Amino acid sequence: MIAIREQTINRILNEKIIAILRGIYGEECLRLADALRAGGISLIEVTFDQARPENHKSAAEAIRALGARFGEDVLAGAGTVMSEAQLEAAAEAGARYIISPDANPKIIRATRDMGLVSLPGALTPTEMAAAHDAGADFVKLFPAASLGSGYLKAIHAPLNHVRILAVGGITEDNLREFIDAGACGAGVGGNLANKEWIRAGRFDKITEAAKKYVSIVK
Repeated sequence: MIAIREQTINRILNEKIIAILRGIYGEECLRLADALRAGGISLIEVTFDQARPENHKSAAEAIRALGARFGEDVLAGAGTVMSEAQLEAAAEAGARYIISPDANPKIIRATRDMGLVSLPGALTPTEMAAAHDAGADFVKLFPAASLGSGYLKAIHAPLNHVRILAVGGITEDNLREFIDAGACGAGVGGNLANKEWIRAGRFDKITEAAKKYVSIVK
């Protein structure tokens, strides 16, 4: 279990980009994952929609399907996990990491107890330090772009022992500045998993976008 956790942590540190999929399930999710993988991105977060609990089963099934289709070539995680029931569903589906918009110590500890990698969201230095002390492997600065890379640089100086991911509004234009400011990686949503391209079947455009993001963090 420890080896799997460390492998997941190292994949995140080495690859740096997690693609965030919201409301994308079934075959579309698998085709999107294939396009992202072709562009060099193998970390995929499938989110739970808190306003639509009826979709939680679809999210878990998408995580399970990614593991069945791609094995270790794609590491799927669960996003917007805010309850122990969602955590358990994600773990049962094979999620390797758990991402939340908040820093609930109960979820952080339960995630670690299950042998999974914990990535809670936080905004302030106090929240980040508390999440780290609760056992978080990474802390995502959310919403990052609303605050700017200068904010990250300022808090990273005293919190350089905390591995910070920049999430929220990350684009090709600002990704590098967040990395330079101290982020060890980033989560990228609609600017990468573009739903218009998906609806149009333009998965080639997603592959090209993935390549651009990967080239930025190399």
